[in-house]
Amino acid sequence: MWLHGSDPGGIADIDVLLSEADAERLLEPRGILPVTKDPHQLFHSRWFAHWDGTPVPVEFMAGFSLMEDGRWTLIVPQTREAKAGLFVPSRSEMKSLFHRFGRGKDLQRAAAL
Repeated sequence: MWLHGSDPGGIADIDVLLSEADAERLLEPRGILPVTKDPHQLFHSRWFAHWDGTPVPVEFMAGFSLMEDGRWTLIVPQTREAKAGLFVPSRSEMKSLFHRFGRGKDLQRAAAL
């Protein structure tokens, strides 16, 4: 959100979606290894890592899925925009994702976009 010029409000961490191949290629050699995380009723990642090496912790998720209509739907961004040397989904795609996530904080973030 911040890279699109919107204020995300208070955040506990920064979420980064990436492919499983990229997670293994980029993160594991840097000692950022996947961890076991308790299942969440709405979200699941086949590969998850938490990194505290920045002022705001970063959570890396690969093979990220959302529970929709009783089944897991793999989330693969369809758009890609360069912002400050990073690639992010378009503003409209992020807004749509926040609506799909459906939690209160997600709907607030969708409105801020």
